[in-house]
Amino acid sequence: MRRITNVLRIFVASVRGRPVCTESRCLTGSCDKPRVDVMKSTMVTNRAPTLLLAVFAVILALGSHQAAGQEWAKKMFKVSEHDFGTVARGAKAEFAFEFENLYEEDLHVAGVRTSCGCATPTVTKKDLKTFEKAHVLAKYNTRSFLGQKGATVTVIFDKPFYAEVQLEVSGYIRSDVVFDPGEIDFGEVDQFSSAKRSLNLTYAGRSDWKIVDVRSANKHFEVELNETRRTGGSVGYEMQVVLKDDAPAGHFQDQLAVVTDDERLKTIPLLVQGNVVSPLTVAPSSLFLGVLKPSQSVTKQLVVRAKRPFRILNVECEDGCFKFKTPGEKKKPLHFIPVTFTADNSGKIAQKISIKTDLGSGAITTCMATATVREVADAE
Repeated sequence: MRRITNVLRIFVASVRGRPVCTESRCLTGSCDKPRVDVMKSTMVTNRAPTLLLAVFAVILALGSHQAAGQEWAKKMFKVSEHDFGTVARGAKAEFAFEFENLYEEDLHVAGVRTSCGCATPTVTKKDLKTFEKAHVLAKYNTRSFLGQKGATVTVIFDKPFYAEVQLEVSGYIRSDVVFDPGEIDFGEVDQFSSAKRSLNLTYAGRSDWKIVDVRSANKHFEVELNETRRTGGSVGYEMQVVLKDDAPAGHFQDQLAVVTDDERLKTIPLLVQGNVVSPLTVAPSSLFLGVLKPSQSVTKQLVVRAKRPFRILNVECEDGCFKFKTPGEKKKPLHFIPVTFTADNSGKIAQKISIKTDLGSGAITTCMATATVREVADAE
């Protein structure tokens, strides 16, 4: 870029008719060497406008190339900003920005940085193969900061090409409401069993302040609220949250909305998370079948296991290109299922495989199978 700037300086001077030094190390203008009057050179003056335009074109091309070079990375993120809204002091607030490697080349995250200490970013996985997913987890620092706060999280990729993606987080941290602990975390809970967790909520301000309701869109939660203290301008509550025994298997991250009688900031979110562990596990949970040509076949294996012996009743997939070999009638704690995929039309394939067993009332586990089908000409 420095070299381009020096060239521009020479030609601008030539257009204006000013003498300049032709020594490359003296382009700052502070030189005692004899100067050359470029206006006396017909060749230079004739070429100056054309070359000047060419230099400008190079600069514009470099700028547009750099901007276009970021687009491939931005396409991997479906969401690039998140507003935490109003949160209590000490509350756990975090958001996972999901990204997916949409390309054949391997992807590598070189690092992440933040513009403000109010948000701490981490990456769940730095090396991704085709169609693999990971998250940039932005944790909002509600203990050290108060009021309206926002941050720009920059994700840096260095493979297959260099690129940076900016993610935005913002929110308002209340100073008068404190959660202890800052979230409801159930940890791991066995499927078909219930669990209970509690926290304390403290308010400092109006003596008549109160919670009027606790809401959730998740039907698997039950909430019990008890007032524990009301002295002067301090109010305390104990909240008990029950995860019911009909909760489906899998990780969950949800929110409870604590509704108060405040006129301005009525609702305070409370993070609720955990993992309902199925009696069944399948590995891998995401099966990548590779890049194939039409009519080409590939066979890979799924491993299904449980804590006690079981039978596999059925294996299903909506796509007829998938075929399965179901294990025999014998009950075992571990089963192997061969999966054969025969490529059909060109395009990207993403299909869910469902495996039904005789555990409980017919426990089911699933696996997502992906592949890319390309014609020979396309592959080249």
